[in-house]
Formats: sequence, C-alpha cells, structure tokens
Amino acid sequence: MTARKRPTPDKKTTASGKPASVKVTKPAPKLVPKPASKSIAKPAPKVVPKAASKPMAKPVPKPVPKPALKPPTKTIAKPAVKPEKPAPEPKPVVEKIPPRGQLLPKLHRALKANYKPFATDTTRPLLHQVLIACCLESAPIDAAERAFTRLMEAYFDLNEVRVTTVAELAETLHDLPDPSRAALSLRRALQGVFESTYNFSLEHARKHSLAHGMKVLEGLQGVPSFVTHYVASTALGGHFIPLDQGALAGLWLCGLITRQEYDTGKVPGIERVIGKKAGIEFSSLLHQFGLDVLTNLHGTTVRKVVLAANPAAKDRFPKRGESLPAPVPPLIIDRAGIKAADAARAAAEELRPAGPQAAARPAGKTPLPPPGSGPKKNDGKGKSGPKPFVVKPLNIKPQETPPPRPPEPEPPRKAGTKARGSEHSSSLSKRKPR
Repeated sequence: MTARKRPTPDKKTTASGKPASVKVTKPAPKLVPKPASKSIAKPAPKVVPKAASKPMAKPVPKPVPKPALKPPTKTIAKPAVKPEKPAPEPKPVVEKIPPRGQLLPKLHRALKANYKPFATDTTRPLLHQVLIACCLESAPIDAAERAFTRLMEAYFDLNEVRVTTVAELAETLHDLPDPSRAALSLRRALQGVFESTYNFSLEHARKHSLAHGMKVLEGLQGVPSFVTHYVASTALGGHFIPLDQGALAGLWLCGLITRQEYDTGKVPGIERVIGKKAGIEFSSLLHQFGLDVLTNLHGTTVRKVVLAANPAAKDRFPKRGESLPAPVPPLIIDRAGIKAADAARAAAEELRPAGPQAAARPAGKTPLPPPGSGPKKNDGKGKSGPKPFVVKPLNIKPQETPPPRPPEPEPPRKAGTKARGSEHSSSLSKRKPR
C-alpha cells in the first residue's frame, strides 16, 4: 500500500524574497450537547408595546385616615326630657291715653263752627224719652221723632208694641238707618218696664235722687248704655255724654280715645273736661259729627273737623272706599255663674266617699265614711294600709203582700139542735095577735 502524501502548502514569498510566515488554523472543537437539566425554563417576559403618551392625570387627594374606634364606655341613663311648656302669649301693648284736656276743647270749637245743636223736649213722660232714645241711637233727630210719632199712632197702646214681633216693628220704623236694632231695643225696654212695675210708667224714677233714677234705668235688661245716659242727662238732670257707634268712631278718628276704649264703648273722664252746662250741647254736636263719620267718612266737613281738633290725626283716615275698623267687644264673663258652678263642684267633692273606687253620688243617699277609713300610703316596709272604704249601694227588695187567707169552715151542728134565735121566733109565731 502506498501512503498518502500530505499536501504541502503553497509557499508565498515576500517582495524581498523571504518566505512569508504561514498561520496554522486549528479545527473548531465539536460542540457536544449537554444533557437536559431538570430545571424548568422560565418563560421569556412579554414585551408590551408602549402606548401613546397620555395627558398627566390630576393628583388624587390622599384619603383622610379614619379615627380609631374607642372602646365602648358605659352610658349613664339620662332623665326623661320634660315637654317644653308653650311659649306665653305676648301681652297686648297698652296704648297711652291721649291728652284729652287739650284736644276736647279744640274739638268742641270745631264742632260749633260746622254744626248746630238740637233741642230735646224734656216735658214728655220718662218712658217716652226712653223710647225716643232707642230710635235716636245712630240716627238723625228728625228721623227719630217721625218714627216715634208713627209708632204711637200705629198701635193701640204700649202693651201692643211690647207683644209685637221685631220684624213688624222694623216695618214701622223704616225711616231709621237700622230699624231692626231700634225695634229690638224698644221691645226690651218695654218688657223690662212691664216686668218691674207691671205697668208702663217710669215716673217713680224722678221722685228720688239721681242715683235712684240711674239704678232704675240700668235695671232694664238689654237697654244700651246710650239710652241710659241720654235719658239721665236730658230728663233726670245728670251730667253724662251719651256715646253711640258714630260718636265713638269720631272720637277714635280724632285720636281722642284708645282702641280698647273704642271696643268697649266706655270713655272715662270725658265728663270732667266738658262741663255740665255745655254737656247737652256737646252731646248733640258730637252725635251729628258721628253720623257724618258713618255715612260720609271722606267728606270735607269730617276732614275739616278732624284736622282742627288734632292735626296729627290726618294719617288715621283709611283709604278711599274703605271704612273704619269695626269695634270688637270683649268677651262677657258671667262671674256669678262661674262661682255657682265652683260651689256646686266643691260640695259634690265633699260628699264623695273616700277611696279612688268610689263613684259620685247624690247628697244624703249614703252616710259619710268615718274619719281615717280611707286608703293609706305604703310605709316602705312592704305592707300597705287598709283597703279603701267603699260604700256599696243598698239593694232593697220590695215587700211582697201575703196571699189572703181562706175563710175558716163552720163547725158541724149536732142533730136535734136549733140555731140561736129559732126558739124565740117560734114562740112569737104562736102568740095570738092583740
């Protein structure tokens, strides 16, 4: 066999003729795969593509940390809250009394300049004066005179007027501004006079003092105060200023009285400013001024009188088309009836038996319990007092009448015996007649 010859590399020579160095390259070592290890290969992280740039978000406020819960503490029971009392009603404002001593003389001079006083006939009987005053309240003097004359001509006597209905009387008094009110006052005055004297006369009120006459007039039930003061000033010679609805409205419009006096219809102290000589004249002038206030409130005469008496009262006039406020009379409290009811209630409580179970009973039906027999309070030792004394009603049954007894039988007679009197009758029958 022949041996292979190794290939000889080509010898390169440099420019100088020297042989160039030859690099010998070693073969690359073979890669031997390592045995697979038991460790689990981790997955390669996913590459997330970057999103587009977003605008910067607003900073989120940090949450406030909650306070730590405290351990529960023992709560002390509070007493029950009492219900609040209702707030007291506000007290009414008391108006100041105006200076009447300065304003009333000014009002009198203003009334004299715009009105003329009227005279009244004081020679009439006193009862006729009362009837004219009933017609004159809130009415002109001439209309009241005509209504009274027609009333005396239309009826036979005053007793017929007393028993006539208010509607029929109002037809007769049709000239007055308020005929129904005048008819009611007439009937009440006549009824009061008839019940007190059993006739239709008041002349006995003139025979004594003024106080006696006033007592007689005030004793008439249902008669207004205007009638009483008018008759007392004209027929009895007293010093009074009669005030009807129109006069009160005029005084209030001038600022001479308060609202309380306007509602009650009582103006104390007006007689001390107006003298007795000028009392009747001032009353007649004020009566006419009051009628104008009720019928023509915004008239020239009313405004002239008000401004002359009190220039500060120009703001008291209401608007055009409105009227003055109506008076609100106070509630009338019957004190005598209240006292009687309280006395009856106290007597019933005294006559009740002791104990909460006892019911109310009429007086005198059952005896009162002995003292100390009522219920007693617990003494704190667990023992209560005696039971309450209760009066039980008595159940009395009606007595039954016994049945009538049967008649007793007569004893039997013996044979051969005769009844009494039979011998006497037989002997008389044997005698011969004389």
